[in-house]
Amino acid sequence: MLSVNQLNIHIKNRKLLQDISFNINAGELFVIIGPNGAGKSTLLKALTEEINYSGEINFQQQSIKQWTTARLAKTRAKFSQHHQQDIPLPVNEVVMMGRYPYFANRPGITDLKVVSESLKLTEMSHFKDRSYNQLSGGEKQRVHLSRIFAQLNNEFQEKLMLLDEPLNNLDIYYQHKVLKAVKVFVKKGNMAAIVMHDLNLAAQFADRILLLKDGKMIKYGHPQEVLTSQTICHVYDFPCKVMSHPLAQTPMIVFGEEKSASIIQNIQP
Repeated sequence: MLSVNQLNIHIKNRKLLQDISFNINAGELFVIIGPNGAGKSTLLKALTEEINYSGEINFQQQSIKQWTTARLAKTRAKFSQHHQQDIPLPVNEVVMMGRYPYFANRPGITDLKVVSESLKLTEMSHFKDRSYNQLSGGEKQRVHLSRIFAQLNNEFQEKLMLLDEPLNNLDIYYQHKVLKAVKVFVKKGNMAAIVMHDLNLAAQFADRILLLKDGKMIKYGHPQEVLTSQTICHVYDFPCKVMSHPLAQTPMIVFGEEKSASIIQNIQP
């Protein structure tokens, strides 16, 4: 379990996060949503200790500050929305970076196998020998996602995957492909926290959702509890209607004026 209690972040008298508290349980896909400037990426930075904070962050019932770097490298990995664009290496070597915590000089058979498996998860196997610098933005994104999967491919329990807007530059197919792979990861007794902007994907894949605005926690709970018309309209300052998704039976948010929403309501089966 990851437990966050009374997390506060202040920079130059500016409150970036205020009194944030939540838990992420093993086997849970946790999604963080909110408008621009809500503090979503800042929260992930706190979870990886990239920024000073007050409050408590406990990982597996121990303060994360007491964990060694070597131990964290095998149990926690973060995907950043701003990853390095210029890496003069082939794709498989970039993914192998995720295995650096596991070997000193040369990768072993297990490391090579894990890299191959991780490339398959994001359907990048056929790019393994291509130069990373020759890839498109979306392809580079999938390489780094493969690297994260490779880093956390081990027998440790309750590993934590942190993904900051991992779906940017990905088309619909790969968005679902990545989220399904993360679901498989958490079902093995692990945890994942994902910053997302697509509320409908959050509704379909999240076990629980944290909604932030202006650094404050607005709602925290299951998708049906968080994603209500009243809450979403208020937080995003834009009209919407929440209905039931005809296939997934999860909340489906339709943004638009009341006239547009009424038309959609009339054609809903």
